[in-house]
Amino acid sequence: MKIMTAVKRVVDYNVKVRVKSDQSGVDIGNVKMSMNPFDEIATEAAVRLKEAGTASEVIAVSCGLAQSQETLRTALAIGADRGVLVETDAELQPLAVAKLLKAVIDKEQPQLVILGKQAIDDDAGQTGQMLAALLDWPQATFASHIEIGDDKATVMREVDGGLEVITLKLPAIVTTDLRLNEPRYVTLPNIMKAKKKPIETVRPADLNVDPAPRLKTLKVVEPPVRKAGVMVPNVAALVEKLKTEAKVI
Repeated sequence: MKIMTAVKRVVDYNVKVRVKSDQSGVDIGNVKMSMNPFDEIATEAAVRLKEAGTASEVIAVSCGLAQSQETLRTALAIGADRGVLVETDAELQPLAVAKLLKAVIDKEQPQLVILGKQAIDDDAGQTGQMLAALLDWPQATFASHIEIGDDKATVMREVDGGLEVITLKLPAIVTTDLRLNEPRYVTLPNIMKAKKKPIETVRPADLNVDPAPRLKTLKVVEPPVRKAGVMVPNVAALVEKLKTEAKVI
């Protein structure tokens, strides 16, 4: 079985993001970039399935700037066998990414595609669902456990009311939640091995896909600064402040 996983280059989760002075977007100049954390979980899940003998090959795919090769190298160091970079300077939105991934899937023919449930930059959480719709494949989102067997995938999902277990007929799309696994620490020997693994670079035009954005960002602003909390000596003082200052009672 062949598994494909998608990885995205985002601002590292430890970095405090800043809005550009012209409010056109987030300033990513001279900031640390890394793989989207949910995509790390997805790649780890794919590699574990290969290590268990369930899969024969893991392909990592990334869409974006040429620098996304660094993200693909991280996926290869985790254990993916080869990478595919769909290189474009266009502002990629979920629908465009889903179309690009569909084109790669049509070419590679994987039996299972594992993606992170969302990217931490736009928090859209749409690509997996759109991809499943374009392919007309069954999908399981927010997966916290995956088992493969008999051409089926059994997935435990995290839902508002608790946990849901569903069975999908392969090929299928799965998006990962935080509790699926803890990605391994990438060691130096594996980083060196990843440098020798192949990465194929294609353009959207090669895939007959137009990645032009459908939505236009008008303005990006930082959230308002919250006022500091106030300590009160007793309940009576709290009630008085709620009446006179907050005016909520």
